[in-house]
Amino acid sequence: MKVAAIQMVSAITREANLARAHALLAEAAAAGAELAVLPEYFCVMGARDTDKLALREAPGDGTVQRFLADAAREFGLWIVGGTLPLETTDDQHVLNSSLAYAPDGRCVARYDKIHLFFFDNGREHYDERRVVARGSEPVSFDLPSRDGHRWRIGLSVCYDLRFPELYRALSQGGAELLLVPSAFTHTTGSAHWEVLLRARAIENLAWVVAPAQGGTHENGRQTWGQSLIVDPWGTVVAQRAQGEGVVLFELDATRTAAARAQLPALSHRVLSAA
Repeated sequence: MKVAAIQMVSAITREANLARAHALLAEAAAAGAELAVLPEYFCVMGARDTDKLALREAPGDGTVQRFLADAAREFGLWIVGGTLPLETTDDQHVLNSSLAYAPDGRCVARYDKIHLFFFDNGREHYDERRVVARGSEPVSFDLPSRDGHRWRIGLSVCYDLRFPELYRALSQGGAELLLVPSAFTHTTGSAHWEVLLRARAIENLAWVVAPAQGGTHENGRQTWGQSLIVDPWGTVVAQRAQGEGVVLFELDATRTAAARAQLPALSHRVLSAA
């Protein structure tokens, strides 16, 4: 199954971001991708964190959700829409949600980001909790690919990457492919991004596809980029450093099976999370 990790440098205006996402999805489809994954906050990187509140959508309908459904139908693609802000129980917070769409435009899965980013090194300060409400449940979905294999795909978002118990829960549920749409800061990404992604692939003997925001944004934020694809042995097989573009690779389910047969670490697990 050919997959596309789409890297963006999203701007403040939602409509401009959707136009760029459409062009990049078209590029992925033209290259033969079957699954395309957009980065975290592909639809908006606001001037302020609170800008998300004005763009929040009710689950099941809204400008961004219609865009994703229409694009899936137009291009005949499975699309995972990095993240978008969805309504929650109060008007001061949103859910940071990743939605998966089938080629017929159906939304087949929704994952609400569980782990909320906080970082303060004295120069940069981020606290996602001020505006975002956290999710609570791991989510996977099945994708029957054109080659006859049914892929079990686990969803996650950005800061989730630092919590291996989430990925172990996904792999224990049968996930062979882990998606990590992200907007890592330049500071944390340069230190930890690649090593964490490779570790999650190695630990779970699974493919990892990680589309990222990558560049200097209209709001002044600098994201790390390096959208990449990692195989079940932990090898980076495709990547892009900075700037918008499409990272493509043909995933092979037999490589997952071979890695898990040669090193059956998942079946050797003794301890479990409390």
